[in-house]
Amino acid sequence: MAHLCNRLIKIKEPIKVQAIRYGNKADHWSKLRKKKTHMNIALKHFDEFYGNVYGQSWKYIRAALLIERHKYMAVVNIFSDVDRIKSELEIQGAINLKIIYETYMKEKKLKPLNDRQKKQKQEIGSVIDNAQMSTIQSNYPADYDSLPVSLSLKEENKNLTVKQDTFVEMKSIESNLNEIALDENRIVHPTFGLGGLYEFVPATKLKGLEDWILESQHYGYYKEGAEFSVKIEKEGVLTFPKYLNIYTFEENNYKMFPSPKKGSTGVLDYYLLDGTSVLPVLALDLQPGDVVLDMCAAPGGKALTILQTLMPRMMVANDIKQSRTNRIDNVINQFVADIGEWHDKLFVTQHDARYITDKDMYNKILVDVPCTTDRHVLHSEENNIFKPTRIRERLQLPELQADILANALKIVAVGGTVVYSTCSLSPIQNDGVVGMALKKAWEETNFIMIVKDMEEALSPLKCLYKFGDFGLKFGHIVIPTHKNNWGPTYFCKIIRVR
Repeated sequence: MAHLCNRLIKIKEPIKVQAIRYGNKADHWSKLRKKKTHMNIALKHFDEFYGNVYGQSWKYIRAALLIERHKYMAVVNIFSDVDRIKSELEIQGAINLKIIYETYMKEKKLKPLNDRQKKQKQEIGSVIDNAQMSTIQSNYPADYDSLPVSLSLKEENKNLTVKQDTFVEMKSIESNLNEIALDENRIVHPTFGLGGLYEFVPATKLKGLEDWILESQHYGYYKEGAEFSVKIEKEGVLTFPKYLNIYTFEENNYKMFPSPKKGSTGVLDYYLLDGTSVLPVLALDLQPGDVVLDMCAAPGGKALTILQTLMPRMMVANDIKQSRTNRIDNVINQFVADIGEWHDKLFVTQHDARYITDKDMYNKILVDVPCTTDRHVLHSEENNIFKPTRIRERLQLPELQADILANALKIVAVGGTVVYSTCSLSPIQNDGVVGMALKKAWEETNFIMIVKDMEEALSPLKCLYKFGDFGLKFGHIVIPTHKNNWGPTYFCKIIRVR
């Protein structure tokens, strides 16, 4: 009997150990299920979609997007102690974006163009003249260890051609359409149009709440935008408002800006935002007396940047939900002094942007639409649009975006500017939406629109931004890189001329 018991014990022991071993394996189904996060779903979707759109470039864009270290710029608060703030930022080694741009433009006028084209890399010291560099260095203590002496400046394109500024004579489109010389370089023709975008949409089946939806078929109606052509005009200069000061660090410098403190006026010194978020604001070309609408303003960074210019005669920051307008109010309360003085100039409203009806009231409209927020969905589970319960919402984003942009085009005043922007790499949400909205606005209003080609105007900023060239017909896209990990941001500038 004792012998039999010993045999039973020997049999039981390996069974017990075996159960523990298999239960703890890292590749067990229960462990794998937990690892399938919404962030992983988003990354898989991007690999399938953007891998086809961006080809070999996708692996570099992907690597930059996955880095948690994110680069920001600091917008100096005009309602605080401006001179002190600028001095403190420059002591830290930050450089004013306006200085970089304006000195590049000055150098372009003074030096022969051929000399610039021969160099792919040159230091900013050869662009910023000695007087300007001395001004920056004067803010540093005499015994400071590392005075700023240069900023790495790289031309991203080997064969960059800088053309002279061209001035377009405005003509009456109604009276003499046939005599207007069209720039066909970026006109979308029906023969090729936007149709090529749709081969890049992944044809995987996504299960909705009640039935299966083929994602590539969902976007099919956007091919209608390929039938619409629009005039493209070149824009040679990006205007920096006098009172807008934006600070950044040179490429490969990931020094963090300290948390802003309150100044003598009781508001915070500066606002930190993604380095590409300033470009749609600059594209608005704000002028004194503008009446500005930010259609989808939350959390409020771009609206605040617009206020920092002191240009608007009136500013309306709108969003669809109270939770979002509360975020705008919070930003304004933290950064704008003497709110009472702005009671008849600054308004925070809560409306669905598709149905705002204040026609011909605004001459500048920013349309920073809800999108897939490509960087956010790779780093946060919270409010991730790739949740299974948000599939329909995600698929309907382009339709929502096109409706919002089309409404902006319908209500903007004649001669006014609309800037459309997203933080997505999707060609459907970007050029695809612009094409569809332009077509829709034309069919419903017969308004005439012009799209601005800003390649030349943006060229001085190639030392800080990587502007992607992936067959875009309407707008411009900044893609993230290891050296400057901000973005992505797409933006397109549209002018109503009739």
